[in-house]
Amino acid sequence: MKKEKLFDQFPPVSTSEWMDKITSDLKGADFSRKLVWKTSEGFEVMPFYRMEDNEKLPFINTLPGQFPYLRGTKIRNNNWLVRQNIEVSDYQAANRKALTVLMKGIDSLGFIIADPETVSRSNFEDLLKDIHIEIIEINFLCNGKAKEILDILQGIVSERGLKPEGITGAIEADPIGRLMVNGTLCVPVDDGFDYLASLTKTASVLPELKTIHLNASHFSNAGANIVQELAFGLSAGSEYLAQLTSRGVDPLLAASKIRFSFGTGPDYFMEIAKLRAARLLWSLVVKGFIPGDYEKIKMNIHCVTSRWNKTAYDAHVNMLRTQTEAMSAILGGTDSLTIEPFDTVFRKPGDFSERIARNQQLILKEEAYFDKVADPSAGSYYIENLTSLIAENTWKLFVKTEEAGGFLEAIKSGNVQKEIAVSAGKRKKDAASRRLILLGTNQYPNNNETALKTIDEAILFSEKQYEKELDIDPIIPFRAASGFEKLRIAVEKSGRKPVGIPVNYREHCYEEGPFPVFF
Repeated sequence: MKKEKLFDQFPPVSTSEWMDKITSDLKGADFSRKLVWKTSEGFEVMPFYRMEDNEKLPFINTLPGQFPYLRGTKIRNNNWLVRQNIEVSDYQAANRKALTVLMKGIDSLGFIIADPETVSRSNFEDLLKDIHIEIIEINFLCNGKAKEILDILQGIVSERGLKPEGITGAIEADPIGRLMVNGTLCVPVDDGFDYLASLTKTASVLPELKTIHLNASHFSNAGANIVQELAFGLSAGSEYLAQLTSRGVDPLLAASKIRFSFGTGPDYFMEIAKLRAARLLWSLVVKGFIPGDYEKIKMNIHCVTSRWNKTAYDAHVNMLRTQTEAMSAILGGTDSLTIEPFDTVFRKPGDFSERIARNQQLILKEEAYFDKVADPSAGSYYIENLTSLIAENTWKLFVKTEEAGGFLEAIKSGNVQKEIAVSAGKRKKDAASRRLILLGTNQYPNNNETALKTIDEAILFSEKQYEKELDIDPIIPFRAASGFEKLRIAVEKSGRKPVGIPVNYREHCYEEGPFPVFF
């Protein structure tokens, strides 16, 4: 019996034939208005893409591990590190918790040091006791004492007889990030860069240890769209390279010490494309500082699930949100990933929510095999074209920022803050009018649900206290659900339930919070 290929039975259909059929089915309706999607970033996405669309894209024929790393830095697989952060106030207790989670699938630890004044050799020996720092990634975040932590870590590595090149992780210094969030630094900005340059030079003896953790998730959690997060993150990275090299740091060393951290939001395919575009653009930025040495200009990416779309009501929906966000980050080729516990925005996470967050990644790795294929989205007409659109629009905003004097000048002048405020305002309006769906909060809420007994209002509605005199306007994080939650909690406290919507709700729903659609 002669075998025939299935698709040989179907004649090829050209793009013009598809368009003729679509035009006929639309019956005179405008194609662009009906079917072309305009993203919140401002560019248009077609309803379908074909092979000929891919053929026009630059770098489409590169392989994983090849410059400009559009298809990732991994060649044999898509493995990533599963990270969990641990707050450190009691060093021995933090050590016990670290040893416990390492036995439960974690291979990247993030120690958040609560009090910089507690940094000492004896405390760090307690913290790292019985932890094999040569086979896991180890990260430290402390508001100060970065040099002291580096000296202590070098001493422990030497004492244990470990190979310096086997130590991976970061001492997460980010003076630009702290300036953005706090509105000021504890030292003059130039002194902060001097300190960072000295730290980076000293850390050259631990070649795989990063000294700059550029936290671009600050932008997304303040309401920035994907293009803004990428463009301003790249601009901040360029600022670091310029500042370090001007202080005598070798550009190869400076580039190798930077890690980017991106927030991953709910736009599934856009987030996949974002990381692919990020690697492409960063390689082009760094090539300007290091012509010819492509190995050192690979972007190292950490991703963390976003907070701006998380809710206190119907909180278990947050697990679904973080799961799709994690999938986007992994398919986009992240090097490490933190899934924040589903209750992190409204209370201190407990053992249950931390366990769920860990297992979400382990399911994707051990059961769904997301770690097996390098760049699994390669060749997808849709994702490849999204990547190109994001890269093109990001580059325009990046160039605009650089031409205005670079990132530092842009935040001093307030241009970055203004652009993010516009995007954040749109998100707030979309949430208030339910164009942005928050399941269980502004759409299909459970009217009988109460939350007062399960939330910590000080965490849920925490507002950062700023110093009276600031160097710049800070970038302020927000959550799209907070207006709804304030109304519902106020109703819970009153003991009464409204029976109607205020007549003047439309006048105030954007400025003072959304109207109570859940009643």
